[in-house]
Amino acid sequence: MKRDAYDLVTSTDSTEAHRAFENAVFGIAAHRPNTAAALQATLAADPDHVAAHALKGFANLILARSELTAVASATLQDAQTALIRKSGGTSDERILVIALEAAANGLFSTAAELLDDGFTDRPATFLPFKLAQALRFMTGDAAGMLVASTRAVGRIDTEANSAGFILGCHAFALEEHGRYAEALEAGQRAVALQPDDSWGLHAVSHVFEMRGDTKEGIDWLEGSRRAWSRCNNFSFHMAWHLGLLHLERGDHERVLELYDDEIRPQQTDDFRDMANAVSLLWRLEQSGVHVGNRWMDVAEIAYRRRNDTTLIFAALHNLAAMVAVGDRAGVAELVAEIDAKALGMDEQAQIAAEIGVPMARVLAGLDAPADQRMIDRMVANLPKIGGSNAQRDFFVLALAKAVGAGGDNAAVTRIGQIRQQLKADDQLFKSIERSVGMRLSA
Repeated sequence: MKRDAYDLVTSTDSTEAHRAFENAVFGIAAHRPNTAAALQATLAADPDHVAAHALKGFANLILARSELTAVASATLQDAQTALIRKSGGTSDERILVIALEAAANGLFSTAAELLDDGFTDRPATFLPFKLAQALRFMTGDAAGMLVASTRAVGRIDTEANSAGFILGCHAFALEEHGRYAEALEAGQRAVALQPDDSWGLHAVSHVFEMRGDTKEGIDWLEGSRRAWSRCNNFSFHMAWHLGLLHLERGDHERVLELYDDEIRPQQTDDFRDMANAVSLLWRLEQSGVHVGNRWMDVAEIAYRRRNDTTLIFAALHNLAAMVAVGDRAGVAELVAEIDAKALGMDEQAQIAAEIGVPMARVLAGLDAPADQRMIDRMVANLPKIGGSNAQRDFFVLALAKAVGAGGDNAAVTRIGQIRQQLKADDQLFKSIERSVGMRLSA
């Protein structure tokens, strides 16, 4: 047995595999592009490295692609076989595999609970902690994220390799609850302890954005480029936050420059990259900016993904891209897929029923919320699709735009009031309010 630098106990006898797996865990923590290579090196050195198989399985599930579900299931089988070959492995490994089985069956919330419960006595063991945070992020369980991070922070050794990374996760959970002063302090402390903690950098940028502190946010992100520019596609997301800050300041030329060079430098179909692109292009257009043919590549990818409802968050962004280019057939097909998903039994099916179906119909222009109670219910249910408050703000804005198009000034005002509980008033929402006022006076 070996205990790694992040407190996970594994059954490997290979020093090479042990070191490679530590590199993989660091890659997960720091969002580095060499994480997959480190996992491959781990399994090359020890083909029965249980934790490496488990991490590989979770990594495939978190990508939220329908075609990777079978890959994750096969990886689960590899992990279970490795456990047998390692005579049952360690307790840590068994917990990882049990949680992976739940996640592979579409039960992300259950998997996160299994990881928490399995490490109750060692809540700061980094890999299970980080995996649980990632799963909760995808299911919109901010409360669970904060409970877990508070527990972990209470047990961390500031000298431990994971200390800064755990504090960064705690900062983000605090920010998602609107506890901005505490989040700022925790995030800055996280980065001081661990300069490679891009998630902590990210949490602090969220604080500046949600408070409307655009200059401070821009300075923070520009000043930390050396850290986040070394990330994998998470660097695209950090640039997205920078773009939002410049958009609020009205610097549209800079936003377009960031979009082309740093937010969408590659035409990937990763749902996180797509979310960055779709939500920013939509905001630009609502701000009166001509975006040229930039919608085309995201709309083409969205069309190819029109039958994939693995993650409702991703499906709704794909839908918005097709709406933007007027692809009525693709829109109708994806709306039907989301309707069908809502009839299922897994967690994403429930999310589809509660928020995916009504939001899809609003985005597609098929329905508009009819009364205040429905609007309140939609906004209340939005966190269930996952992502952050900043990411989901796209849907809040789209909802306001939809009800505003019908001249419902009171409904737009109500959405604004709910929104202001977390986010400072901004220029884009004001423009939506003005457009409703102009329509009513015409």
